[in-house]
Amino acid sequence: MKTVIIDYGAGNVRSVSSALSFIGVDAILSNDPEVIQKSDFVIFPGVGHAKSAMDSLKEKQLHRLIPTLKQPVLGICLGMQLLCGHNEEGDIEGLGIFDVPVLKFTVSPKVPHMGWNTIHDAQGFCTGFDQHFYFVHSYFVPVCSDTVAKCTYGHEFSAALQKNNFFATQFHPEKSSDAGLALLTSFFKQQKITE
Repeated sequence: MKTVIIDYGAGNVRSVSSALSFIGVDAILSNDPEVIQKSDFVIFPGVGHAKSAMDSLKEKQLHRLIPTLKQPVLGICLGMQLLCGHNEEGDIEGLGIFDVPVLKFTVSPKVPHMGWNTIHDAQGFCTGFDQHFYFVHSYFVPVCSDTVAKCTYGHEFSAALQKNNFFATQFHPEKSSDAGLALLTSFFKQQKITE
């Protein structure tokens, strides 16, 4: 089983790699389209500004590759947001896999939403994980038809999305202690069973 973490200059790749190693998943870092395409699993992390991240994807031609991938792809934080449609951060168009916009928090207690929060209504690949996870974000994805877990911070938003072979979490499983490691372990086990 070959797992690739997309290394495009905007990801929290080291902490993701460490978390995967801890649960026994050997992953390589790569921005080579051929290596990514031939992998069994793809992790698409992200931190920072959406426009800078999208510019980096375009520079490496990864914005064309990612939507064509057929293996399980897990987007994390900004990676999840980039898989969506129009993003208010930088006024950019995302990859459009999830047909939902990314909006700025305007009615929340404090921005960014940073720290531990509980997800609820968990289903899909998040089934059984109505637990505390670690969040850091100033923009959110509204609840939509692809939402498989919700969180409340001022109002409800999507904590996780799932559509076909694309999965995504707004929270950081790699920074969410035992719950995050358990979710990652479950994700890999589920995908192996369904392949």
